[in-house]
Amino acid sequence: MRYAVQWVMSLLFIIQMYVAMLIIGLLFFPWAVFSRSGAYGACKSYCVWVRWTARVMIGLKMEVRGTPPTDEVMIAAKHQSFLDIMLIFASVPRGKFIMKRELMWAPILGQYALRLGCVPVNRGKRGAAIKKMIADVASGAQDPGQLIIYSQGTRVAPGAKRPYKVGTFALYDQLDQPCVPVSTNVGVFWPRHGIYRKPGTAVVEFLDPIPQGMAQKDFMAHLERVVEDSSDTLMREAGFEPDEVRQ
Repeated sequence: MRYAVQWVMSLLFIIQMYVAMLIIGLLFFPWAVFSRSGAYGACKSYCVWVRWTARVMIGLKMEVRGTPPTDEVMIAAKHQSFLDIMLIFASVPRGKFIMKRELMWAPILGQYALRLGCVPVNRGKRGAAIKKMIADVASGAQDPGQLIIYSQGTRVAPGAKRPYKVGTFALYDQLDQPCVPVSTNVGVFWPRHGIYRKPGTAVVEFLDPIPQGMAQKDFMAHLERVVEDSSDTLMREAGFEPDEVRQ
């Protein structure tokens, strides 16, 4: 019975979440057209709304740990669901994402992502995608902010293994900025697919910055180790044992 009630509340939460996206997107649109601050205002307002309704409707609290960066850095994050996107974005002043090109055509979401300065990438052409990503980032270098990349390239379910992509190092090497790793356990509560949302406390954690100047092999190994170890710790804290899934 409890599961059924939570499933229904999860469905209602999802419905109102997308209705709110439409309403907030339309309300802020005139401001966003003329000012990037309007686009940020819309997206941050939406994050606040989702965070509040998640707590009230489905019992899902959210916590941000560590120190979110305020200067120009690259953020390399673990990606488990739409929720970590919102938590990371809401925590930094001027976040913009490396995103898959298909999202450009998503109503409201795609238009606002481009207005924020997000960089669309064609994941089907790996080598060309990295070159295009670097060129797009370079062309927007005059726009200060925090560039957010998901190093595994896609959402990864809790406990699943997926390689870290070299495009993260390519950006780190080009941008001449520190890299801030981010871990999470949000997929335990808000999965990649399906309707059910689990009550509890979803966490994203900003870890110690990686200074500029590391070699590719050392950087990639260090990034994967700190993000995966911290994410595993957060998932165990949430009652999920990642090692059992990997066996």
